[in-house]
Amino acid sequence: MNRRIVSSLLGYLTLFCGAAMIPPFILAATSEEFKGASAFLLSIFLCLAVTFELERFGGLHGKDKVGTREGIAITGLGWLLISVLGLVPYFAGGYLNLLDSFVESVSGFSGTGATVIEDVEILPRSILLWRSMSNWVGGLGIIVIFMAIMPQFGRGGMFILKAETTGPTKERQMPRIRDNAKALFGVYVTLTVFCAISYFLCGLQPFVAINHAMTTIATGGYGVYNGTVSEYGNAYLEYCMAFFMIVSSGSFAMYVLTFRRGIGEIFNNTEFRTYLLIVLVTTIVVAVDLIWEMHMPSELATRSAIFHVASLSSTTGFVAHDFDTYPPLSKAFLTMTMFLGGCAGSTAGGLKVSRIVLLFKFIVKIVKEKSHPNLISQVKLSGRVIDEDIVYRAAKFFFAVVILDIAFATMMMFDGIDFVNAISVSVSTVASVGPGFGIEGATSTYSLLPDFSKFCACGVMFLSRLEIFTVLALLSPSFWQKSKNW
Repeated sequence: MNRRIVSSLLGYLTLFCGAAMIPPFILAATSEEFKGASAFLLSIFLCLAVTFELERFGGLHGKDKVGTREGIAITGLGWLLISVLGLVPYFAGGYLNLLDSFVESVSGFSGTGATVIEDVEILPRSILLWRSMSNWVGGLGIIVIFMAIMPQFGRGGMFILKAETTGPTKERQMPRIRDNAKALFGVYVTLTVFCAISYFLCGLQPFVAINHAMTTIATGGYGVYNGTVSEYGNAYLEYCMAFFMIVSSGSFAMYVLTFRRGIGEIFNNTEFRTYLLIVLVTTIVVAVDLIWEMHMPSELATRSAIFHVASLSSTTGFVAHDFDTYPPLSKAFLTMTMFLGGCAGSTAGGLKVSRIVLLFKFIVKIVKEKSHPNLISQVKLSGRVIDEDIVYRAAKFFFAVVILDIAFATMMMFDGIDFVNAISVSVSTVASVGPGFGIEGATSTYSLLPDFSKFCACGVMFLSRLEIFTVLALLSPSFWQKSKNW
């Protein structure tokens, strides 16, 4: 592995992190938040110092190319480094201790949206903006956004893109990697702007609308009030947020192709159609259950159902009502949508609907071939034949997610958390949702977790955001040794 290339590109990433801290610093300085301004100023200088050291060791030459191993190292180490630097404003400002600062930073960049802050309303606006920005930057992907802005990542960038993007397939819509990243980033910014304008028209103040727009499109779920959406009591806002959360659960690559080829790309996308069907069926079940069991008015039940199905299926985690009080059937369906997540290539977490579709079709294929030995059938997705190797990778990831869920739940039980709460926290964290049921319910935070469980949660969020295998490869001793297999 060429450590010089890795060091150099990591240096550019830390410089980007420092640049991202400038807007919160300006907000703190102009609002006379002296403690916040000092914390961000220190953070920016620390980013510059780390950049200087990395660039002193590294350097890019004309013929340098990024290979698979360099791509994995840049992605994994880059996410870890940005998460560490991102904790500095919380810790330097005295808002959180070191461990809680790290949890908040990792949760923000990973798009989990779980918080250890019990009262976010006492935080200055600069810190609230930084929380939302960490969601937004991490939502589409730190590397993807940086690749769209800086030309340095054009050198073998496909390997980096593969290591960071989610889903069973890693496709590009344009010949050049940087053009592809710029197109994805353009869609991301456009949706964020439209979302912010919509929230403003629904009655939110500009600062609140911008913050919620960033965390909605990123499906991160950080808010500026303790009760997030329930603080507003605004039916129009809840429907609007549900719409944008569902939109953000769709593949951004699909939206790029839609802009280029027409609306037919959305209707022809099997994964997105399946996702919408899951949302529709789950909404109907939850709404009927709320009306039948809790005697809710039909409009309130429908609105609550569609909002929370959109929130949990997109893994955003916004809360309009305390869904922890819902009947068992509703909780079961909401947990299912939380586990499945959104579409591959979206900002949503979870298993991804495309993997479920592929595995289901593969099972059907096996059954057909067993029933008709001479039959040769193929697995297709959106009209395209899918190679069996991709299906096997989907099965491997499904297995890895289940193992990670069990392992994290077991660790928390050793830390004194009961079985039900451990399972709830584990599913929510692995799916990058944040809120869940029980100890980390709709109105609770990760502050109730013991320190060991918080530390483990950071590792799980890191693994989940990079879809497990990128991080596991990074942790393998053979990864750092000279080998002809890379």
